[in-house]
Parts: sequence; structure tokens; C-alpha cells
Amino acid sequence: MKLNVVPARTGLLWVRLGIKAFFKQPLALAGLFFMYMAVVLVISAIPVLGVLIGGMLVPAATLGLMAATAEAAKGKFPMPTVLLSAFRAGRDRAKAMLVLGAIYAGGSLLATRLAMLFAGAPGDPGNQIDTTTLLALALHAPLFLMFWHAPALVHWHGVPPLKSLFFSAVACFRNFGALALFGLAWMLVFVSVVALIGLIGGLVGGADMVRAMMMPAALLLASMSSASLYFTFRDSFVTDAPSPEGGLSADAPPSP
Repeated sequence: MKLNVVPARTGLLWVRLGIKAFFKQPLALAGLFFMYMAVVLVISAIPVLGVLIGGMLVPAATLGLMAATAEAAKGKFPMPTVLLSAFRAGRDRAKAMLVLGAIYAGGSLLATRLAMLFAGAPGDPGNQIDTTTLLALALHAPLFLMFWHAPALVHWHGVPPLKSLFFSAVACFRNFGALALFGLAWMLVFVSVVALIGLIGGLVGGADMVRAMMMPAALLLASMSSASLYFTFRDSFVTDAPSPEGGLSADAPPSP
């Protein structure tokens, strides 16, 4: 396994591949994403421990959705059990994923507390912009980079948790151009769909119709964008020599 540096235009390819994979198994991938969101909502309702448990499950859930995309890309129907892929690969891999989860939960809690310490509680009177939320997102950015590829590195390549965080951050920095274009492309997709819904909803049923259409559309777009994460990992780390076409690996990680 080694790092594969890709050209910036690969970010657009990742978006297209994610959309293509989604539409190969739209019901399965959307259903799995909704299932994950439902579990998060239920867990978050648990007093005190809910946020911590939810954070610990993020790496495993991310890996599960990536594994589901890998199955869909092969034309297979991903079953709900694919979300448990992180805990079905042996005791050592499961333990490593839980370590990742603990680190993520701790890091997320620390970033949130620091934001509240410096900017106050969210929604303070007089705040025109929720500066606490913006600061929390900024403090989470390093965490997102470290965990972008880490769950997949642990699961598919057996990389130890701490090393996986380092390798993930390095891969994100080395492929920053592709990831930046990837993010901008998805932002454009979201804005375009929102504008289209606003136009159609306004013509058909006014503001109520727009609001009714917006939530399911947002969830579908979120599940579609989550599908593209798998391809950012697949092409950032290779086990064989890069293929002649653009230097991208044609090999998918082994099935979970």
C-alpha cells in the first residue's frame, strides 16, 4: 500500500463515480444512509452518553457506507449488514476501529468545547452569525482530514489507528487540489438542486411545496455524496502500480 498523488481534475471524477455508483443501487444506498441517520438520532437522544457514543460510531459508519458503495460499484446489492463491516473483520480490526472511534469522539468533544470557550454558547443573544458553530467547524477541520481515509486504512489495509490518522492527513494534503475540486463540485451540485427545487416548488405549490421537497432532496444528495467518499480513498492509496490512464488505480480494495 502506498500513497497515490492524483491530478486536481480527479476530484470531478470522484463526484461522477459517486453519482454513478449511487444510481446503480439507489434504494440500497439511500436506505443505508437513512438507517445510519436514524440510528444517530436515536443514540443522540440518550442523556449525557448519547453524543459520546454517536461520535465513537462515526468511523465504523463511514467505513460501512464506503463498503456499501464498493458493493454497489460492482453491481451488487449491499445488504444492511454491510454497515457492520468494521466489526466483522476480526477482533483486531474491530478493536482498532473502536480506538479510532474513541479518538474521534474525544477530538470532536474537545473542538466543540474550545469553540464554546472562545465564542460562547451557540445562539447567544446579539449574535448575528452563530460564531460558535463556525469556530467549531474550523476546529473540526483537522479532525476531518485525519479521519477522511483512516477507517478504510484500518479496515482494508490493517494500518494501526494512529498511523492511519497520519497517513490520512498526509494523503489529504498531497491530494488537496483534487479534494478541493471535489468539495466545490459537490457544493455546486447542492446549490443547483436547491435552486431547481425552489423554482419547481414555487411554480407548483409555493413555499410549502418547497419546504416539503427540500428535506428528502437534501438527504438523497447527502447519501449520494457519501457514496463518492469511497472513490477518494480507492484512488489515494494503491497496492499495485498506477494504471496508465491518468495514474489512477483501477483496483478496488478487497471486499469487507
